[in-house]
Amino acid sequence: MTFDQTRIGQLLIVGFDGTKMTTRLSSLLSRLQPAGVILFARNIKTAEQTWQLLRDCQQCVSTPLFTCVDLEGGTVDRFRDLLGPTPAAAEVFATADRKLFRKHGQIIGENCRALGFNVDFAPVLDLAFEASRSVMSSRAVSANPRDAATYAREFLAGLKSTNMLGCGKHFPGLGEGKLDSHHELPVIEKPLKTLWAEDLAAYRALRAQLPMVMISHAAYPLVTGDKTPASLSKVWIGDILRKRIGYRNLIVSDDLEMGGVLSAAPVGKAAVEFIRGGGDLCLICHQQNYIEKAYGEIVKMAAQDPKFAQRVAESVRRVLAFKKKSAKVIRKTGPPAAGTVHKLSRTLWEFGEQVRVEGLVHAETVRAETVRAETVRAEKDRARLSRRPRS
Repeated sequence: MTFDQTRIGQLLIVGFDGTKMTTRLSSLLSRLQPAGVILFARNIKTAEQTWQLLRDCQQCVSTPLFTCVDLEGGTVDRFRDLLGPTPAAAEVFATADRKLFRKHGQIIGENCRALGFNVDFAPVLDLAFEASRSVMSSRAVSANPRDAATYAREFLAGLKSTNMLGCGKHFPGLGEGKLDSHHELPVIEKPLKTLWAEDLAAYRALRAQLPMVMISHAAYPLVTGDKTPASLSKVWIGDILRKRIGYRNLIVSDDLEMGGVLSAAPVGKAAVEFIRGGGDLCLICHQQNYIEKAYGEIVKMAAQDPKFAQRVAESVRRVLAFKKKSAKVIRKTGPPAAGTVHKLSRTLWEFGEQVRVEGLVHAETVRAETVRAETVRAEKDRARLSRRPRS
């Protein structure tokens, strides 16, 4: 079975250098016809320039593009230099106000839409366990899976209200990961039963609300029997996420340029194994030679292996069907109006102040309740001691 370039390209979301269209970039997009592009701070200088760059990318591709960005707030904030800082997920969660959880998604969505984006790779569903604190920091909101799901549900609703698509990450969960998968492969020694009750709980609860799920570059040997990253594992992608959890929307890899996955396979093989395992969209965020290798290996394997070709065809159909279903969301937007940046920056600053103040108020309320509870407990202890007969 063979496929034309347009169809194979629907398995790729690609990144690149620069702030404007170049001949080299135009040639790449025209040849590969990817499903989407992703921009980082290196690509974003002004609102108008960003919108124009995304528009120019779309003009090279015949199907509607996923125009993607990683924007969680806090340490993962691609618009910081343009609009000012966005509060981190943990800071918003610290307010204990569901309306602010939703507003977090809404404001991020409005900012993304204004610049021409339609996909935000957020929210993070990883649990805030002590083991990963130095890696995840304020990206994870709680060690309680119910709390993590509550925040994510509201955040996704806020994104959706602005016609933005979200993405839950990093499946099956980096909460116990002590290493940064950007550089090394985290090996998480946790049985499936415990993962199911903890790390996977939010994915189970939100399976119908998540437009996309991103697969991590971490190994779970007690589940797979080896140190294969989840992103290359049929057990995790095809068996657990698709079949057991019943997830039906799009599955995207974490960046296939990251050290965690490249320690297990070169980029071309990694792309093939991700698709073979049941994934839909290979995310390759920077280097053109890696993009070309991944594309070439998928084309080559599809030509050689009929079973893999069927797997490719399945994901191509899923991506195109999703785009058709989401046509209103991924439609083109007009250029930013005059004064847009000032207005967005002001709204963002006000939200940040609201989060800061309500976080302090909630923290003080919790502290006061703790003191009150300790006082009551001490009084009960004293009363109990006073009732004891004297010897």
